[in-house]
Amino acid sequence: MSDNDKAPLNSPKGTDPHSAKRKTHHLEFARNAQVSAAQMNEWFDYEPLLQGFSPEGDLSFPELKVAGKIMKVPVWISSMTGGASAAGPINRKLALAAKKFGLGFGLGSCRPLLESDQYFSDFDLRPLVGDEVPFFANFGVAQVEEQLTKDGANKLLDICERLHVDGVFVHINPLQEWFQPEGDRWQRPALEIVKDFCDQAKKRSLCVGVKEVGQGMGPRSLKALMELPVEVIEFGAFGGTNFSLLETLRHEKSNEFQELNTNKEMCYVGHTALEMVRLVNQFFIDKSVKRDEKFFIISGGISSSLQGYFLTESLQGLACYGMAKPFLEASQESEEALMSFVEDHLRSLKMAHTFLVPKPLS
Repeated sequence: MSDNDKAPLNSPKGTDPHSAKRKTHHLEFARNAQVSAAQMNEWFDYEPLLQGFSPEGDLSFPELKVAGKIMKVPVWISSMTGGASAAGPINRKLALAAKKFGLGFGLGSCRPLLESDQYFSDFDLRPLVGDEVPFFANFGVAQVEEQLTKDGANKLLDICERLHVDGVFVHINPLQEWFQPEGDRWQRPALEIVKDFCDQAKKRSLCVGVKEVGQGMGPRSLKALMELPVEVIEFGAFGGTNFSLLETLRHEKSNEFQELNTNKEMCYVGHTALEMVRLVNQFFIDKSVKRDEKFFIISGGISSSLQGYFLTESLQGLACYGMAKPFLEASQESEEALMSFVEDHLRSLKMAHTFLVPKPLS
């Protein structure tokens, strides 16, 4: 340690013991810290004069009500994995983070529970999540159609009750299923399936959500969905994990896949989160749907608090933002790493809320 790094033992009151070291660093790194106007983030007005600055202790945000439960922060743990050997420990860490910080939490596909209880403990997380935050199950539209045909979806809804979830997502992913050689099929339009399922779920006082899984939704599908009695809509927009592309990678060398491989460009169709925010806002302007009737989870490639903050503030209805991959990566390390990741993310989000004002969408 150099003399400049040593803090004086009897520093006068108000003297900064790190001043010399900091000034040395400023001289050392000034050249590498040069930026150009082209690098500036153009999403926000930066307003440094209007608020106090004490980010260490305050992580409070306006609360959001979803399915009768409260999110303390506008961040949702988006659906990831379930029914695999590593899923249980990951899900349990995520559940603890959801409880600690007041995050919304969506399970990965609960399809295995329709077949047996082998993986039930991987999904049975309400004791860890607690009763205060929203907690959702998740089934594919093909399974929903099948269960509606069998028994009016009673078995599926029974599973939801056993899990003590507040709601259930129906994920709709025809491109992924097409690229998957063992993929599912459904016979009716997904909108019809969802509508019939809403009728059944309402009898159990269960909130229904709908989500895509990496391509997003175009204007006709999104508007029609917003007109259904669906309470939560998650974008699953283009820009994050592309499950269609993932399936092509899984089977790229498989004989089963050769026919589909010529159509790989289909993986790159879809709609970004920003595009979908604009679509939703336009529907509100057109008064197609009332703003307080739906809750939106803006997801699809969101990896930073700035992205999430800008998009949620830009959408004119009730919204939070969802992330999957960043949570998954942090949870694979340790519980401590996950908690540290969430806290750091929320501190950054708090700084954004305090000093940044999103510019209007052009």
